[in-house]
Amino acid sequence: MRELGIGLIGTGFMGKTHALAFGSVRAVMGDVPPIRLALLCDTPLQKAQVMADQFGFAEATDDWRALVNDPSVDIVSVTTPNHLHHEMVLAAIAAGKHVYCEKPLSLTLEAAQEMADAATKAGVKTMVGYNYIKNPAFTHAQQLIADGAIGDIVHFRGWVDEDYQADPKQPWTWRAKIADAGLGALGDLGCHLVSMAYGIVGPIDSLIADMQTVHKTRPLADGTGDAVVENEDTASALVRFSCGAQGSLSTSRSAWGRKNRLAWEVHGTKGMICFDQERMNELYLYRNQGSVGTQGFTKILTGPEQSPYAAFCPAPGHQLGFNDLKVIEAASFLRAIAGAGPAHPNFDDALEFEKVIHAVAASAQAGTRVSI
Repeated sequence: MRELGIGLIGTGFMGKTHALAFGSVRAVMGDVPPIRLALLCDTPLQKAQVMADQFGFAEATDDWRALVNDPSVDIVSVTTPNHLHHEMVLAAIAAGKHVYCEKPLSLTLEAAQEMADAATKAGVKTMVGYNYIKNPAFTHAQQLIADGAIGDIVHFRGWVDEDYQADPKQPWTWRAKIADAGLGALGDLGCHLVSMAYGIVGPIDSLIADMQTVHKTRPLADGTGDAVVENEDTASALVRFSCGAQGSLSTSRSAWGRKNRLAWEVHGTKGMICFDQERMNELYLYRNQGSVGTQGFTKILTGPEQSPYAAFCPAPGHQLGFNDLKVIEAASFLRAIAGAGPAHPNFDDALEFEKVIHAVAASAQAGTRVSI
């Protein structure tokens, strides 16, 4: 396959993860199409030029429209604030580009649906940044469940907590504004938990939820006063899955001491599995086997036997990291573009995840159970 040109819009936290992933994906995986870091976009132009040099991109621009229409670009990575995704993605699709967009797709389900429909109509490949489900520990848990290791699934309990908004003195940012961020903790964190719940148990049929804004205002960074926090800091939901299992989902961006506690446990008729992203290379399996005195949790440490760990390291216990999951995600996208199976999660998949977080918000506002 011919070389694919990468165009990156945005150089913040997620922009850097995309650059690192594309910069190393062929060296790590080997079986992906050749790529070229063609064009990077940020503002002002001087910043774009500095970051292009740092990230290894051939050229820089401060005009994202020029990037999506550049003939040297085949794949557009969109890593900008949430409210910019919709316009940029639709323009990239109209230009015939494959699109790798960070979550959430957009601020509303209507906009996200438009993006998914446009991609389907254009026949381009899409990928959305739910990279936690690319963890070899997670995919191993899926295989254990498929093999019947814990029997039939009856209950799922998950939570995703961070403390980046726990301090009331933390300055107000765009993440607190509905017009820029959309949902709060749900859009930033909760959707990741939903993607895992889907991968472990399957679709969610209905839920009943509640949410709260812990800190109603935050100080402006320039010290001129306070601004209103328009979206939620915490949210919780009781859910019913299509398979008949029940469960609970909880998320908070105001949980002191939690840095990335994206954790869950799934209970079956023969045992259970536990996972915590803060210890992302470990999986705990309990099986109801043998006498009570010999039963206990087995710690499964990720290693070469859990693909694609071996592509990074031949030895167990050396551990993968967050950016490695991004490499796995980028590799799966490139393979899909080359024709080796569908991309996952694509825009249609992400839309299903995001239907759930919007249902949580709707249920909390209405005080009733909501069907999805």
